[in-house]
Amino acid sequence: MAESALMIAWLGLALAVSALLTGLVRRYALAGGMLDVPNARSSHSLPTPRGGGLAIVLVTLAGLVWLYRQGLMAGSVFTALAGAGVLVAAVGWFDDRGHVAARWRLLVHFVAAGWGLAWLGGLPSFELFGVVLEPGVPGFCLGLLCLVWLLNLYNFMDGIDGIAGVEVVSVCAGACWLGWLAGVAPVELLPPALLAAASLGFLCWNWPPARIFMGDAGSGFIGLMLGLLSVLAAHQSLLLFAGWLILLAVFVCDASVTLLRRLVRGQHLAQAHCSHAYQQAARRCASHSAVTLSVLAINLCWLLPLASLAVLGMLAPVFGLVLAYAPLIFLALCLRAGVADPAVSTPNPPKQTTGP
Repeated sequence: MAESALMIAWLGLALAVSALLTGLVRRYALAGGMLDVPNARSSHSLPTPRGGGLAIVLVTLAGLVWLYRQGLMAGSVFTALAGAGVLVAAVGWFDDRGHVAARWRLLVHFVAAGWGLAWLGGLPSFELFGVVLEPGVPGFCLGLLCLVWLLNLYNFMDGIDGIAGVEVVSVCAGACWLGWLAGVAPVELLPPALLAAASLGFLCWNWPPARIFMGDAGSGFIGLMLGLLSVLAAHQSLLLFAGWLILLAVFVCDASVTLLRRLVRGQHLAQAHCSHAYQQAARRCASHSAVTLSVLAINLCWLLPLASLAVLGMLAPVFGLVLAYAPLIFLALCLRAGVADPAVSTPNPPKQTTGP
């Protein structure tokens, strides 16, 4: 009981420090003119400070160091998470402050994802129809591509107030619940719990109307951390890995459908746009909070129960994935994800404030 209370206090401290650091980063961004100015990809109408995700990065990395020094985290896991996270956060922070060419950002993303995946031992072996399969080099390459995609899609999905923070908090909290159901040792649930606590501190400032945005440093870091934590879960249990995939369905479906639809329509993939399903929904609702709360409701009321049944063995993982992804893909198509609205030349969401 005392140990549980200590861990809760530790996570509460992480939340408080993250909220404090986010406020300091906001002051720095305002003083240095580090503002996110509305453009064709934006869903906001006023210049807003960016880079608040740096607080998530610093608090999470500090927490990982503490876990490692206390002997609560294996050296290989610490090296994987901290090393990959530092690389992605660094290139994202430089991009937030100025501009880093896309090819250099992508190169760092691949290096960071490869570093993390290698230190985690790659993808685990799995059994299919009674035959044990070793992923080997092809599996490593597939895992690398998936990690880089998750890293970047998290950046694409960080486009309206609160949505990226709500996603990481609900996914990580859900993953902790799934780990408990699977009988995972409580200490092994601390990394996702730490990421959730740090993100919740940032969310205090990013909740609609947002007073600061996450920026590339935070979104890239979170995307890669979620990917690596899901790989770590795969080494613990393939059912747990399936649960992680189910929890991530909202962001994966929206970003993937949007990308594929733009690709089929012959649109330039690197061109800024605001045609993701969540952006279309925000314009229809004229509300960021309504869409963000909808994502939270989907995660907690639909995806988490499905993931729980899959982890408990009461639902076949493949069937659970179909039940999770199929309705969300259909919803993204109904919201015209990837289809630019010719009537929208400049996004016109609810007014946002950059004041105190």
